[in-house]
Amino acid sequence: MKKVTLPCGELVAALGQGTWRIGDDPTRRQEEIDCLRRGIDLGLTLIDTAEMYGEGHSEALVGQAVEGRRDEVFIVSKVYPHNASLRSMPGSCDNSLKRLRIDAIDLYLLHWEGDVPLAETVEAFEGLKRAGKIRHWGVSNLDTALMRELNDVPDGAAVQTDQLLYNLGRRGIEWDLLPWLRERRIPVMAYSPLEEGRLVRRCELVDFAKKHGMTPSQVAIAWLLAQDGVIAIPKTGKRKRLEENALALEHPLTTAQLQELDALFPPPKGPSLLEMI
Repeated sequence: MKKVTLPCGELVAALGQGTWRIGDDPTRRQEEIDCLRRGIDLGLTLIDTAEMYGEGHSEALVGQAVEGRRDEVFIVSKVYPHNASLRSMPGSCDNSLKRLRIDAIDLYLLHWEGDVPLAETVEAFEGLKRAGKIRHWGVSNLDTALMRELNDVPDGAAVQTDQLLYNLGRRGIEWDLLPWLRERRIPVMAYSPLEEGRLVRRCELVDFAKKHGMTPSQVAIAWLLAQDGVIAIPKTGKRKRLEENALALEHPLTTAQLQELDALFPPPKGPSLLEMI
């Protein structure tokens, strides 16, 4: 498994598991739990969730999946912007911890920008760190201007990641945000690497995958794994799809293949607004 180094020096898996919409359907619960556990077996030990996902159902499912395996996994969860205050964040974190059945969240993220000032959110994060309820904190869906603002508040430089929409078809962050993050060795956690399945149906990716003996999802994930300082968190609740995704680790892309993909999915030619799903 390729590893990515967080600013704190800790190494995490470059290929993890997302959980958006996992836990919503009770009839699929055991299948989804088994899928997460299989992912851990394959080395996909970073698991991303959020209090927003199913209003806690995803966190509860993750908690059940990692029971007895806490030492093997790196758990990421996210706090709603309206809960990211000194007053509300401790309660939100406690609720997430109860659902996850763990003593501390490894990496706790602000889900997106809200009305609470970033300085207050950072102060709340740091308080949770001192209390031993989280180990590290980061952000999600913050653009370059907001990352600069964050960097200027007290303790803001302790941020460990910016979780962003980033895939072959959504490369806007490469113009300014990604270089800014790389200068500071802050990894990107790339969510929706398959664009909820839309990307892997694009004919140019399908043709490229056939040409090189891969599946479209393996190409999309391998492309992210080829980027410096990027963690990919594809979501699936199906074991067969999970195992297919994990095989991307066995298909590192060559320089020539990366150049071919650049031609098929060109990088941005100018700045663009941050995209979100």
